[in-house]
Amino acid sequence: MSSVRLFRSLARPAALRLPRQAVITPHVRHHSQKHPQGFEPPSEADLSELRERVQEFTRREITEEVAAHTDKSNSFPNDMWAKLGEAGFLGITADEEVGGLGMGYQAHCVVLEELSRASGSIGLSYAAHSQLCVNQIQLNGTAEQKKKYLPGLIAGTSVGALAMSESGAGSDVVSMRTTATKVDGGYVINGSKMWITNGPDADVIVVYAKTEPDKGSKGMTAFLVETKTDGFSCQRKLDKMGMRGSNTGELSFDGVFVPEANVLGRVNGGVRVLMEGLDLERLVLSAGPLGLMQAALDVALPFTHQRKQFGAPIAHNQLVQGRLADMYTKLQASRSYTYATAREVDEEGVIRTQDCAGAILYAAERATECALDCIQLLGGMGYVEEMPASRLLRDAKLYEIGAGTSEIRRMVIGRAFNKEYAHMSR
Repeated sequence: MSSVRLFRSLARPAALRLPRQAVITPHVRHHSQKHPQGFEPPSEADLSELRERVQEFTRREITEEVAAHTDKSNSFPNDMWAKLGEAGFLGITADEEVGGLGMGYQAHCVVLEELSRASGSIGLSYAAHSQLCVNQIQLNGTAEQKKKYLPGLIAGTSVGALAMSESGAGSDVVSMRTTATKVDGGYVINGSKMWITNGPDADVIVVYAKTEPDKGSKGMTAFLVETKTDGFSCQRKLDKMGMRGSNTGELSFDGVFVPEANVLGRVNGGVRVLMEGLDLERLVLSAGPLGLMQAALDVALPFTHQRKQFGAPIAHNQLVQGRLADMYTKLQASRSYTYATAREVDEEGVIRTQDCAGAILYAAERATECALDCIQLLGGMGYVEEMPASRLLRDAKLYEIGAGTSEIRRMVIGRAFNKEYAHMSR
């Protein structure tokens, strides 16, 4: 993929492009199905140019005023979806024939990082739409499902979400109570979902429900649910500490009919759809904390060089320099881990569960630390709402909780080790 091709793709995001001939390289753990047919990993030049395009977009469309208003009003700017679609950012990993760019997971991380740098909440809603919904359909949808849903989602004329969590079933997915009962021509879904990002705004939601409750994890199915269907409702929009404006809701399914054509993947194969998507979800979401760390430095660096005490900028104080150095090092280490993991997916087709979980575990905790450092470096100004420091802290904390808490991520890594070394105990 050349830099010229990338530029033309971004300039014409809605244009239909023919897929290239597939190139498959054998590996022990090959996941070529995680990319569109004929996928070619982007070069460093491609990724640099993409980053520049996203930065141009955020400077124009997600100014500090927009970010602050999104936070204070707890309302997502609805016109942002069409703007993101027009820019070509909503189908980064999707097939070109449905309007996507087919650029892979490094590129997806670049876009999420830069959007989160401008606004954590807009970045989170973007990720729920483009990764949790669009990419799930890309990976598991039939040709008919892709043709029906992806063009609108990629153009930003419809909004996507994923609904897995329930009030009593967060990381313990198997304990979910939402059911899908087989009826003539499809299924009827009953139950509720909680903490659903984009839930109040979504037109299409990937919903997980139990089709055979007695079978536990082997009796769960994923469905594509249109929110205009009778029986669906968003019971309430949640008033969150951070990520305000990334609209999050509690959803209700009261006899929602879903046709058989809207089963995503296999019936009773929902856990496979879920678990395969979770690794990539964690990987891409790890770019959100990167953007927040960069934003913390964007605030702290100029302030500490302009703010004077005892006749000199406070950045000349060694204790201040040490805190800035720590912030920078945490960002660079986190960034290296995320992009190395994404590069392995793109270039070698290998997805390592422990690294996808490790990348977001490390980046999320470092982002909270960097946001606290930013507040400390700003002193009194860090504690007032005139500066974005408190917003960065409130937004960063979400990444230690959402998409599996830090504790769950550590368990995931440990279990990956157990699986890898299981043969030694036999």
